[in-house]
Amino acid sequence: MTGRRRNRIFRSAHHRPARTIALSAGALAACASLAVGCGVGPGTTGGARDEPITVMTWAPEKTEATNKPGMPALAQAYARWINAHGGINGRELKVLTCNDHNDTVGAAKCARRAADENVIAVVGSYSQHGTYFLSPLESAGIPYIGGYGVTDDEFESPVSYPVNGGEPALLAGLGEQLGKICGPVALVRPDTFAGDQLPVLLNAGLKSEGHRTVDDQRAADDATEYAGQTSQALRRATSDPAKRGCVVPALGDRTDTFMDSFRRDRQEYPKVRTATVLGSVDQSLIDSTGGPSSPYEESYATGWYPAASDHRWDTMRKVIKEQAFDDNRIDPADPGVQTTWIAYTVLKAAIESLGDGEVSSRTVQRSLDKGLKVSTGGLTPTLSWRSQDMLATVEFPRLVNADVTFQVVRRGQLVSARRGFVNVKRTLENAD
Repeated sequence: MTGRRRNRIFRSAHHRPARTIALSAGALAACASLAVGCGVGPGTTGGARDEPITVMTWAPEKTEATNKPGMPALAQAYARWINAHGGINGRELKVLTCNDHNDTVGAAKCARRAADENVIAVVGSYSQHGTYFLSPLESAGIPYIGGYGVTDDEFESPVSYPVNGGEPALLAGLGEQLGKICGPVALVRPDTFAGDQLPVLLNAGLKSEGHRTVDDQRAADDATEYAGQTSQALRRATSDPAKRGCVVPALGDRTDTFMDSFRRDRQEYPKVRTATVLGSVDQSLIDSTGGPSSPYEESYATGWYPAASDHRWDTMRKVIKEQAFDDNRIDPADPGVQTTWIAYTVLKAAIESLGDGEVSSRTVQRSLDKGLKVSTGGLTPTLSWRSQDMLATVEFPRLVNADVTFQVVRRGQLVSARRGFVNVKRTLENAD
């Protein structure tokens, strides 16, 4: 949920020309019809069944902003688990990883390396720089399966296959959740292009419940303290004595820094609720800040998936225990880790659908485009990327999963605040 001003995230100013995409698609189609002349192209593993199936997972690590080291770490653990059980259709799964360093150059380098290494897909990854990594993937015809959903490009590119509703669904869902329970709502968010979209989406959810718009407060993306923002947010959230207000810190990895200031300042004001989206807070953060005595107690959160304690995550937990028990980068409650798990579930289903046929970026993409239906064991609705499965909005045309979950912190545990999923498709379609 963070970004840098040099690269627009939602509704990028640097759209890829439609003609470029069309030419790339045409070139791929021509190559497919002239296989002998083209030879083995990028993203093709060849026909030999003893050759590994190579994919890539990338994410930022050791940067000053949002970091997601658990995503590539889980990808490698998943490959070890799959290979220990015979691979996919008898083929070894090989996972390459890349650090995009949270910058445009790093993102582009990761994408070019994916093409150079002939990967068949980029799977379960995170990057804030969609314009810079999707263009190389489009040129190479490499599908991008299960990105985190932090950029609008992920919901536009013909090679992107999102497994969740990204930040748009989270913010719209949080607005719906808070619109029913909150008085004045104060949002504290990064002063970035990504942050500029947060109040728009949150307001769409609030509006659906007849609530007035949020009080929008900007903060530096890499701030080390938020004393000014906490005081202002508390003043706005307590401006209506008749109804308990809500403060929404949506600062990614910096949310905990904000809450340090908030914990001190809140004593001077009437009680308020706090709320955020998963990714800005998770179970490990609640545990590290006091559990039941944490400043997150009674906070509301919106996520893409069931709570981390849900039994539907048991297989993922088993894989982590068997293959990465001592790897502290992998937190099973992290939505990035969870997204990577679901993305690899999709990859496995796509490869299995090919049977004994060629496994390549082209055949994997064709399987997904033709309407492959993927069950994730109830962690999401059944996923499919046919045109009729996609959201009817020009803003997010590739979005196929608009379901979110409402959660709350009780006795130091993130638990479901409402049973089942909540679909925010209509709210997103009506967003201004």
